[in-house]
Amino acid sequence: MNQNQEALTARAAPILFVLLWSTGFIGTKYVINNADPLTYLAIRMANVVGLMAIIAGIARPKWPDRAGIAHSAVAGILVHGFYLGGTAIAIAHSIPAGLSALIPGLQPILTSTIANRWLGEKVTPVQWAGLVLGLGGVVLILHNRPMTGEAGLGWLASVVSLISITLGTLYQRRYCNHIDWRAGNLVQYVAVTIFFAVGAFLFEDRVVHWTREFVFALAWLAVALSIGSIGLLYWLIRHAAATSVASLFYLVPAVTALMAYLLFGEKLDALAIAGMAMCAAAVFVVNRRI
Repeated sequence: MNQNQEALTARAAPILFVLLWSTGFIGTKYVINNADPLTYLAIRMANVVGLMAIIAGIARPKWPDRAGIAHSAVAGILVHGFYLGGTAIAIAHSIPAGLSALIPGLQPILTSTIANRWLGEKVTPVQWAGLVLGLGGVVLILHNRPMTGEAGLGWLASVVSLISITLGTLYQRRYCNHIDWRAGNLVQYVAVTIFFAVGAFLFEDRVVHWTREFVFALAWLAVALSIGSIGLLYWLIRHAAATSVASLFYLVPAVTALMAYLLFGEKLDALAIAGMAMCAAAVFVVNRRI
């Protein structure tokens, strides 16, 4: 890849990542209408394992050693298992799609605190200001949105998602950066398929309605999200500081809220629009050093 291609990729990857990641919350709302959350995730991950096995079989990547396999499995449980499980459970318990992205959208604050201590990354005062600005934007997006229904368990699941995606991206950066993404991702998806299958058999009735809506959303989530957006996320983790990558998650609630407004009629008021602008400004500030 020449320098021009690398520069174009560096500019396009964050935008594409935010768009793809945001569609995950929208797609989850569609599939949850037709299946129990952990059951749907077990089916999704089983399909992803098949796709990744084909990719790995063609590419023939170098396989990690035992320690690398263990680290990949842990990263997979954090990045995919608790994060996706928490998001799906939140939406299944009546948290609107736009709101389900908000709590995980606080990841940059948590990441900055941990990265500063665990990875030795220096967070400048200007970047701290950007992170606080982004937090204010998330608060504005949250303002005056419905929080009724089975909100308690839903919000708890969202908090679990926040903690797991934060720890997962940091763990991936520290322990899995040297592992070929094709081999590492296959190990992660095998581990998380087992994780969701066990959860589905323990806690759910495993109901699935194979409607066209479910099949299409499942295919999109398996291919565009589990392979496309995760591949982009790990590429970004390799090529940028943890704080800068995490700052992109500030844009996800705003983009998800806009998509949810267009598709489901979820309310988008003037304060929410102002919050979007603040989130965009925060990403610019935090990423200034890239």
